Amino acid sequence: MKWRQENVIVFVLCSNLPSCVFISGSRMTAAILCLLLAGPVLLVAGSPVYKSDNGTVPLVLWHGMGDSCCNPLSMGAIKKMIEEDIAGIYVLSLMIGKNVIEDTENGFFSDVNEQVSTVCSQLAQDPKLKGGYNAMGFSQGAQFLRAVAQRCPSPPMKNLISIGGQHQGVYGLPRCPGESSHICDMIRKALNNGAYTDLMQKHLVQAQYWHDPLNDDLYKKHSRFLADINQERAVNETYKKNLQLLEKFIMVKFLQDTVVDPVDTEWFGFLKTGQAKETETLQDSVLYKEDRLGLAAMDKAGKLVFLASAGDHLQFTREWFNPHNSFLSH
Repeated sequence: MKWRQENVIVFVLCSNLPSCVFISGSRMTAAILCLLLAGPVLLVAGSPVYKSDNGTVPLVLWHGMGDSCCNPLSMGAIKKMIEEDIAGIYVLSLMIGKNVIEDTENGFFSDVNEQVSTVCSQLAQDPKLKGGYNAMGFSQGAQFLRAVAQRCPSPPMKNLISIGGQHQGVYGLPRCPGESSHICDMIRKALNNGAYTDLMQKHLVQAQYWHDPLNDDLYKKHSRFLADINQERAVNETYKKNLQLLEKFIMVKFLQDTVVDPVDTEWFGFLKTGQAKETETLQDSVLYKEDRLGLAAMDKAGKLVFLASAGDHLQFTREWFNPHNSFLSH
């Protein structure tokens, strides 16, 4: 990992990605915070694995941070793979911005609520989606698509597939390739101390799903995005009703995830409030017991699907994915 101070441009060579990602921003500190939160792109081994026996349901993809809609080594390859394997399928890989550069930057520096609103408008204006669509979100793109399901039921989202999504947020930093752990700790403290300021909540994407279990009241009061979609302040019955319209909500957790902390968030679990060591499952949470989002009802109806992969963040093989791909045909 190398940093160039000139023009506040950051050059990052991901440890498992033979390409470069350029991020520009107004402050080097913000860039470092965001880039340390970024994980590797999805790696798929082998030939295409997406199969459909029941026609072609449109598919909407939302990439993770540090990626873009059309990166030929990640989302672009996935989109092409699906289109080649399912004849006639319409795949929309969301671009947040006017071009790939803006799309990548907006994964770090923008208002998530505005992104969701923009995507809702885009989907509503797309005639190919009017009959419904499946949605697949990668990393932070997963919780963003869940917000779409809760806020924008038209056109209808049929199935939501969350690939390593952080549905209860994060409270930690990923590994720091080439850097020592104390730097990660220092930056984590900086984000934690400033995550709930108006500036960070408006402009730093990762701050908008930063979930501090040690400052629960602060999180609930000032989290502009995550606390809202997770019904932390009040129960929005529309959110609850809309989410339950899903046929399936599939959540994939990566058992060796070194990027997402805590990893339980990928199955909607999290750290118990008031401490930062012990975790609880979704089923043990107040959110589930009070059914504030309708997840308990969905679970009882068999609409929640919990899948696990032995790999690191966003890494799985054809052999793992092939038995679990039937949801793309519904």
